[in-house]
Amino acid sequence: MSSMNNSMAGRMAERFRGFLPVVVDVETGGFDDERDALLEIAAITIHMDDEGWLHPDPVVSTHVEPFPGANLDPRALEVTGIDPDNPLRGAQHERTALEHIFQPVRQAMRERGCQRAILVGHNAAFDLGFLNAAVRRTGNKRNPFHPFSCFDTATLGGLAYGQTVLSKAVLAAGQTFDAQQAHSAVYDAEQTARLFCGIVNRWKTLEDLELRQLTD
Repeated sequence: MSSMNNSMAGRMAERFRGFLPVVVDVETGGFDDERDALLEIAAITIHMDDEGWLHPDPVVSTHVEPFPGANLDPRALEVTGIDPDNPLRGAQHERTALEHIFQPVRQAMRERGCQRAILVGHNAAFDLGFLNAAVRRTGNKRNPFHPFSCFDTATLGGLAYGQTVLSKAVLAAGQTFDAQQAHSAVYDAEQTARLFCGIVNRWKTLEDLELRQLTD
């Protein structure tokens, strides 16, 4: 890693007090994180470029097998369009699925000098609840995410754009949103990552402008 990259890695860690923001979206069999199945999970780590702007990394995702005895609410499946019995889903056991997501997160943490990952989500408590429940069920001891702290783009979207619904916040930010692709973990994570980076970068623009005014 070059000295410049090392500098950016250090600044990334400093920007969020040692936390690495990781956007996570889950699709589930309902709203109860203890009883309802985790069916899809997608994660996107965030990096900082040489100018100090945030950008999303490529998405990592997997379909997940419902855990034994998991509830599958037909209304939730209708919204997501997921068929848990479809063999073409290529779903992984929860333990394997979590490690598939956690491994690149831990690698990004090392590269960027961060001590912990912090979940970024739209209505983040929902995603964090299902993630934590899966960690408990599988006995995973290497969960990189903080167990209760998170960044919520519903709150940030309300602050920055006056919009708390993901699609409306994305549109208010001047981006596009395809409702036909919504309720896919990959698509929703990608949109949430763009929204999060856009809001943080917008704040940086304001800070840079203020600094220029002070030095002029």
